[in-house]
Amino acid sequence: MAHRIDIELTAQVSPDAWTWRAAGARQPRGTVVAALVPDGTTPGTVLRAEVETTLDGTTVLALAPKRAKDDSRPADRIEVLGTPRSGPDVNVVLASKGRGDRRSTRPRGGPDGRTGDGRTGSGRTGDSRTGDARSGDGRRRQPAARSPQGGSGRPGRSERPDRRPGRGGPTSRPQPAASTVHRNAALAALQPEELPVAEQLLRGGIPAVRQAIEEQNARARADGRAEVTPAPLLALAERLLPVVNLATWKDRAATARATDKDLPLRELRSLVAASSTVILDEEGRELAAALRTQLDARVTALREQWVNRIVTALDEGRVDDALRASARSPEPATRLPAELAVRLAEAAGATLSPDASPEAWLAILETVLETPVRRSVKPAGLPAGADERVLAAARNAAGAVPELARLLGIPIPPPPGPRRVGAGRPAGAPRRRVG
Repeated sequence: MAHRIDIELTAQVSPDAWTWRAAGARQPRGTVVAALVPDGTTPGTVLRAEVETTLDGTTVLALAPKRAKDDSRPADRIEVLGTPRSGPDVNVVLASKGRGDRRSTRPRGGPDGRTGDGRTGSGRTGDSRTGDARSGDGRRRQPAARSPQGGSGRPGRSERPDRRPGRGGPTSRPQPAASTVHRNAALAALQPEELPVAEQLLRGGIPAVRQAIEEQNARARADGRAEVTPAPLLALAERLLPVVNLATWKDRAATARATDKDLPLRELRSLVAASSTVILDEEGRELAAALRTQLDARVTALREQWVNRIVTALDEGRVDDALRASARSPEPATRLPAELAVRLAEAAGATLSPDASPEAWLAILETVLETPVRRSVKPAGLPAGADERVLAAARNAAGAVPELARLLGIPIPPPPGPRRVGAGRPAGAPRRRVG
């Protein structure tokens, strides 16, 4: 795969060949055709070379003078070539928010909307529909510079601090930069002929290596050169893949440890799960253990907050809020403590009483159907004056709340199966409230 390096021409061994070596290093080295060397080149000149590294060695494809300005960019950074795009040069000036702008919709002055000094009723000259501010002699008038405080004494839009979290405002925490220490160390330990393959692995794994080989062979066919054999390069990629994957995971893990509580819980779970897909060394095992401990601590804290929210709602008599909180567990496998589950089921059964209105009774039943204690709830009775709508909803929910079947005098139906995504609401079922 072709890439660019800086080479130093050491000597001209014949009229048709020069010897070279990598600038500042002993390897790689070889010979280059004299036809590629620019005129007037002397031994010791450093040139920019496009080389192709294969299992047989490094071949120079093209030479170009090195730029006069020293290129201080890191070698591990990928340069993206393209045309920069810039937006239109437009200056937006916002009008002040005065009280008269909103109250008065009729222009002041005479019937034509102009005052005695030639201005329109809104205080601006010219056509108010187009916003073309012109002076009395017809020339366009430049807008006056506004102060940062604006017309109403408030800070200008560009001066107001952004307080939204994660957007650099005063209340957001600075996010640490993604670490590349382990990837740089892994690349530095490789041989020069392994670097192009490792770079492709970092970009997209084995598929990226195959695509690079196909593109290189396509260019070779177009130029009439010999194509490379994919098998040795793919074997090299398979050997380097565990090293690259481990370095990538270590960088992600190091960034996660630095982020701590600001890291989303989903990404932390992904990192812990990904630790089992890479071959960990001693440092990797330490990072995986630290991330697993961090994940357990955060999940435990979320579970305790969830239980405390339910207990507080029950203590304050807010049974509906307690039922809704129990339906939103921090993890699918989280279970309520046995004592709290019994207390929640008893409170829900007492709320489903004949004293409740049909609307409130149906709302509580809908919430109960979403909770993990639905099969333990024993409603105190049907609401007084229950109509066919309430009875139909109770019959449909009897499979999830078996005690409803006893109140209705019907056999207990089998429990409903798992919900299908996108399935419609069954007929007679209570409508879910929003909010």
